Amino acid sequence: MSKIVILGAGISGHVAAAHLRRKLSKEHEVLVVSPNSNYQWIPSNIWVGIGRMKSEQILFPLTPLYKRKNIGYKQAKVTTFHPEGDVELEKPFINIEYVNDEKKGQTEKVSYDYLINATGPKLAFDMTEGLKPGTNKAYSVCTYTHAEHAWHALNDLIQEMKQGKKVKILIGTGHAKSTCQGAAFEYILNVEQELRRYNVRDKAEVVWIANEHQLGDFGMDGMLLTYGNNIMKSSEMVEMVFEDRGIKWIIGAGVNKIEDGIAHYETLDGEYHTETYDFAMLIPAFSGHGFKAFDKNNEDITEKLFKGFMLVDADYTPKPYEEWSVQDWPETYQNPSYKNIFAPGIAFAPPHAISKPRVSKNGTTISPAPPRTGMPSGITAKLVADNIIDIIKGKKELYHKGSLGNMGAACIASAGYGMTKGSGVSITTYPIVPDYQKYPDTQGRQLNKTFGEIGLAGHWLKLALHYAFIYKAKMKPFWWLIPE
Repeated sequence: MSKIVILGAGISGHVAAAHLRRKLSKEHEVLVVSPNSNYQWIPSNIWVGIGRMKSEQILFPLTPLYKRKNIGYKQAKVTTFHPEGDVELEKPFINIEYVNDEKKGQTEKVSYDYLINATGPKLAFDMTEGLKPGTNKAYSVCTYTHAEHAWHALNDLIQEMKQGKKVKILIGTGHAKSTCQGAAFEYILNVEQELRRYNVRDKAEVVWIANEHQLGDFGMDGMLLTYGNNIMKSSEMVEMVFEDRGIKWIIGAGVNKIEDGIAHYETLDGEYHTETYDFAMLIPAFSGHGFKAFDKNNEDITEKLFKGFMLVDADYTPKPYEEWSVQDWPETYQNPSYKNIFAPGIAFAPPHAISKPRVSKNGTTISPAPPRTGMPSGITAKLVADNIIDIIKGKKELYHKGSLGNMGAACIASAGYGMTKGSGVSITTYPIVPDYQKYPDTQGRQLNKTFGEIGLAGHWLKLALHYAFIYKAKMKPFWWLIPE
């Protein structure tokens, strides 16, 4: 019998648990450890943040589902990793601390045969002074509770605008190294449309602020894509959308401090500026959770497991940007020191950024961290689960592989909610990490697989995916037929 422990119940952790439980016999134990009591479909936080969906529409409790599906579940957070066991316990284990009311504060050693780290990122608001959701008129949509608070504040502002108040709304990234520009892009377009719906658009100045060196970079070095019968850069497409919506933009900006209604930022030119606002939604930096690891003798071996995020089968050799390659990126997400530990999704440490790194004249890095969104998270979680299943069944090699350098992704960015007036920006890209050797003339990507469209169909598709993936996450009949 094998015991597989999964840390985290987000997209990666939940997908891995579901596939392991479906494909393994009941003699094998599948256990999820997560501090969250609910599963949430994070892409729909955007709609919670504009009041178009309630939190209960994008989440459900984990305990009843896992009990029904024979998946173990502990509502707890991992504190330390012990991949060699210790003097008391021979098997590898993790230390956990319960966060639920019944056992809150209690600790436990949880042993495992295989460990999947799917803890995702820490929302590092503390890396930007004053950036705390719900304070200084700044908000977040990174969790459903954050999104709820953002909507309440935005709605209050809309009511003031109806009384004639003129405002400035600032949306984008809240740190010089933030990632997830796509979520901020979705939110600014949705907010702009809601202002029109409430007939107060003329009362608002809407401003985009981001650490991207150009619009449409998205932490992916931008894209050259087909758009209808044309070929255009993603920067041109986003600029077209912003100009059409009357959205102003500030780029190459590293936000470093937030005060009440004031964002302080540094530009790539080395200049320091401020931007005032009445409402802001700023995506924080993402970081690792600061986990520690120890060997059998309780000696610190954190560097064998973590480099911020978890180390996997990537090439972490420091090298100049010109020498970066898609071959640097991992394929199996297996830790090189401990072969029974894996880290799919956002939990693995990327070998380097995807966009060309940029530094201000003052020496400050102002450049997006690499994005790792829902589709790759699900794909990598499934391949990790399949490899563990193969190992349990006696196979010696890891046959399931998937590098972001040879993996495509589809992203539907909501550009406004509405069954007849909604809109979506649909973009597919292949590969996610550009391969400049293979596709030197098209910005590292295969042009017939990298394209964009804007329109109502995009909204319908994103809404359909919302319901499809909630259905899949609830493991309803034939859920596995819905692709990751």
